[in-house]
Amino acid sequence: MRFWRRHMPLVLLVGALALGCFAQTPVIQKVRAQTTGSDTAGPRMMPTTAASTQPGAESQITGKKSPVHSRRSKAPATLTEDDGLSVIAAALDSRTHIGRQNDCSHLVHAIYDRAGFSYPYSSSSDLYEGTDEFRRVKHPQPGDLVVWSGHVGIVVNPAEHAFFSSLTHGPGIDTYDAKYWQGRGPVRFYRYIKRQRRAHGPSPE
Repeated sequence: MRFWRRHMPLVLLVGALALGCFAQTPVIQKVRAQTTGSDTAGPRMMPTTAASTQPGAESQITGKKSPVHSRRSKAPATLTEDDGLSVIAAALDSRTHIGRQNDCSHLVHAIYDRAGFSYPYSSSSDLYEGTDEFRRVKHPQPGDLVVWSGHVGIVVNPAEHAFFSSLTHGPGIDTYDAKYWQGRGPVRFYRYIKRQRRAHGPSPE
């Protein structure tokens, strides 16, 4: 009994060392690798090749092709702020050249044509519903169309809600948040789509 009490720590130490050495043998390492998916050299990573990562390439594991992600088509180019100022300039100049007999839609059409942004004539009702030549926007800028069902004008100053159109006294400027215009129903804004990259159908930004 005294022997075990005196030598028990030494026996335990020897046993621990023996187990540690046994755990490092190739057999134990192989079993550990099969059960945990790793070995003493660190986690094993599946080989990755260029063919398995490129879109449309066939996977070496599943045999299926990865999806090809097509590039998004760019949005059509619309009227810039500088272009809009050109439209405003044409609108202000038109007051001395266009008679009162022109209705709102013909006035707007003539102004855009004079500014160099032509489009097939459309009535205010057609413009309100949307045409291929204009894209509906939520936040107007100078030169955009402000349209009601039955009337159309050109935005002059969005901050002040000012627009240019054919009014009862002739071509002039008014505010589209005035009580009268609010009574015309919901207002919509449209931005001219440049011809070389014109999209089909209006879509809000």
